Amino acid sequence: MRFTSEQRLNDGVLEREFTLGDIPGILWTPASASASEPVPLILLGHPPLGLRRMYPRLVGRALHAAADGFAAATIELPGSGDRPRWPAVDQARADLRRAMEAGEPVGDEIVDALVLPLVDKAVPEWQAALDALLSLPEVGGPVGYSGGVISFGVRLAVVEPRISAAVLFAGSLVPRAILEEARRVTVPLHVLLQWDDEGNDRQAALDLFDAFGSKEKSLHAHLGGHTGVPQSAGDAAAQFFTRHLR
Repeated sequence: MRFTSEQRLNDGVLEREFTLGDIPGILWTPASASASEPVPLILLGHPPLGLRRMYPRLVGRALHAAADGFAAATIELPGSGDRPRWPAVDQARADLRRAMEAGEPVGDEIVDALVLPLVDKAVPEWQAALDALLSLPEVGGPVGYSGGVISFGVRLAVVEPRISAAVLFAGSLVPRAILEEARRVTVPLHVLLQWDDEGNDRQAALDLFDAFGSKEKSLHAHLGGHTGVPQSAGDAAAQFFTRHLR
């Protein structure tokens, strides 16, 4: 991990951009974080739209986490932002867009081609980032995962024992293989679902929630479309992490 820039944000939160090999990322730590008092860490998941485009939302979530005493970090996803394009995934994304614009059902082959390669490549990168982040003296466990793509969160919760709890943003573009993996998830889960999400099959999201093997899991559904998540939903997710990462 090599830090490339840093700046102070509200309430003394330190934002540092870094590279991990050729993978860009950002780490936010609260002013209270120190070697003598390391803070828990939340990994911020996001859709593959590029860190620069997602930055306003990510920094808002990071500042919320810092106010609760948590560090937060994220990395650029494969094929996104300034990372090399991934033609096969770009083609799958174009096929998905065409099907949705035509009002056609999105078949398993499109979902698998789009999601599974990203999960297979991104999850080991998240794990490598976690290795580097937890080597910093001011960052300690436990670790939470928050956000989408939900398939990333499912795979991480299955293969990464350092993940102690997860807040997942419900989505329906989930391969059948990931649905089966969900049965092996055992960490506490807090799942957010926008009831009228125009790009989400509600029943598919409910089926995924039902598949999770966690003994502690809660589904928080709110009326409204994809971008209509109320502030109270973020507050409830923060309370969930406070219970499980402290």
